[in-house]
Amino acid sequence: MIRRLLNPILADLRIIRERDPAARGTLEILLCYPGFQALVLHRLSHRLWTLNVPLLPRLCSQIGRLLTGIEIHPGARIGHGVFIDHGMGVVIGETAEIGDRCLLFQGVTLGGTGKEHGKRHPTLAENVVVGAGAKVLGAITVGTNTRIGAGSVVLRDVGPDSTVVGVPGRVIHQSGVRIDPLAHSQLPDAEAKVIRNLMERIDTLESELIRLQTCLREVAAGRPLQEACGGRAQSLKDREIMEFLGSGGDSELEGDPGGRINPMMKTPSSS
Repeated sequence: MIRRLLNPILADLRIIRERDPAARGTLEILLCYPGFQALVLHRLSHRLWTLNVPLLPRLCSQIGRLLTGIEIHPGARIGHGVFIDHGMGVVIGETAEIGDRCLLFQGVTLGGTGKEHGKRHPTLAENVVVGAGAKVLGAITVGTNTRIGAGSVVLRDVGPDSTVVGVPGRVIHQSGVRIDPLAHSQLPDAEAKVIRNLMERIDTLESELIRLQTCLREVAAGRPLQEACGGRAQSLKDREIMEFLGSGGDSELEGDPGGRINPMMKTPSSS
């Protein structure tokens, strides 16, 4: 039993020394890292929980919360090499599962939805990074090597090798790219990209309107047109915007492979 408790604790020590440049020694980690201390207490309380010991596991959990500001339910399953950095305000629910080498920052919530019994908290696969203040809610699964940006709210399953940003969280895939778990500055700005696309569309529409006005003036004056007055919708930009908004842009573009129809201007079906 002692060996089973020590192995994950030693793995937690190694991952802190590997990922935190501020860690100057083992003694400093033991005495000054609340995330590590909370995990040590949790591994003890979880062992008591699996043995069906009454009251004591929850009491141990509350002592850990009092000392570290990190609340981990004794029923939560946490893998080896997990690092809770800073940690204040972290909440991990009863049926949550955290894989090996995951990294959680302060203010993270792995919470449940509803009052039903059974699995109601998220599962994080291996090497997942959850940024400060992010909320992962419900019985969902977050795939391997995924990053969740600070302040994001994740409510749906996330595949592996993904980046999630925003409220609610939206997925931007980066399959096959090895990502530094501490490179927070490299998180994509999906909202800025959509705003840029919208501004480009507005500029294109204004240019098209001016061109159409010129065509009308030429027709009114009885002069022949020098160029066609028709335009082509920028369906790619529309697709990016609709995917960001979660409107199912792909399904709305079915039957229009050439991109000739502007999907944002389609009228609803009479059925």
